[in-house]
Amino acid sequence: MSQLDILLIVLRVAFGAFVPLCFIAVLVWMERRGAAYFQDRSGPNRANIFGFRAGGLVQNLADAVKLITKEDVVPGHITHKFYFVIAPVIVFLIALVSFAAIPFADVLILDGKEYIMQAIPTDLGILWFLAVAGFAVYGIILAGWSSHNKYGVLGGLRAAAQVISYEIPMGLAVISALIVYGTVNLTEMVQFQGQLLFGFIPMWGVVLQPLGAIIFIVAAFAETNRTPFDLAEGESELVAGFHVEYSSMKFGMFFMGEYVAMFTSSAIIVSLYFGGFQIPWLATDALVNNTRLVSFLLMLLLPVLALLFGAWMSKNNRSHYPRENDPRVREANVYAKIMWGLVIALELLLVIFLISGSGGMAARILTAGLQIVTFLVKVTFMCFVYVWVRWTLPRFRYDQLQKLGWQTLLPLSLLNIFVTSAIVVALS
Repeated sequence: MSQLDILLIVLRVAFGAFVPLCFIAVLVWMERRGAAYFQDRSGPNRANIFGFRAGGLVQNLADAVKLITKEDVVPGHITHKFYFVIAPVIVFLIALVSFAAIPFADVLILDGKEYIMQAIPTDLGILWFLAVAGFAVYGIILAGWSSHNKYGVLGGLRAAAQVISYEIPMGLAVISALIVYGTVNLTEMVQFQGQLLFGFIPMWGVVLQPLGAIIFIVAAFAETNRTPFDLAEGESELVAGFHVEYSSMKFGMFFMGEYVAMFTSSAIIVSLYFGGFQIPWLATDALVNNTRLVSFLLMLLLPVLALLFGAWMSKNNRSHYPRENDPRVREANVYAKIMWGLVIALELLLVIFLISGSGGMAARILTAGLQIVTFLVKVTFMCFVYVWVRWTLPRFRYDQLQKLGWQTLLPLSLLNIFVTSAIVVALS
């Protein structure tokens, strides 16, 4: 095994492990800022380090310190302490491992060798996600049962009943997608979506399978226990449901597991239905063959985006009343300098790329970098949809979820399979 092989293995595993963890902070911040926006309030804007608030991100550090230093209480009435302790670990690790088979860029070809851009280079693809993600409910059931608390037990029972309501429609929606793509490999699915329908419409899954996309997204909301399907922890009915007895970092594991699951679900939705790492109208081969033009356009686009973002930051990062030597203005100026430093560094890299030549290994590495950025941008937008729905829709009643799963989503998913099969057979 060459040094390049080892380096790429390390980078793939690091991406699969650390990017979801880093997105916890981003998603918690997005949740709070989104909630504040929808409820017309300020949101996190007080916690700071030497006056630097980072738009509310510093609040996450305060929360981390609070959870780590908080007293870890295990109630005396709990007899199955092993299951009580292992439950949040199961929820968190399952959410993290589910991301391992999702491709974040196309197959990278260097020196004639192919490198699959997944944390675990497996061909199981969507089957890996369906198999692994389903185990997360065991952590919730164990947490509720081992808590020896009536609210916890009810939360675990709700989670078990919820699974059989949404897992079947989710699986059937995936079957419709498999009929179209003809493979379970997620990389091949995303490559398929790089084609154009009628020569100008990207063949994304949401275009080919609009009903399947809606069914899968609704089921994914239930998979992550997010509002309006957070019945297992409904605080208005069950106080906190399955995690009512948890404190300190045990609760923190449930908290982080929810956001990692949210990131992973967004990644699988993007890969199945929104083109994954594909840039619209620029498939991998087109990017590799036109890297000089793409690099030149990026050199023009980066300063424009930096100017727009700097203007937005200057307008919004100031106090709402006149203040002499406004600390928020000083903070914005520091961020502007950092941003322009990054822009200059990227511009220099692009200049070096254009001067040294734009073919071979450099072109493929640049293409992979652009696809990774595209993938993360799409996933971030999908995560915002989760936040948007949470702070827009009320929680469903328990019976309403059952009715939605069995009487609406299940018949629609079966109908979608029949229609998709008929169309594929007719066009084949």
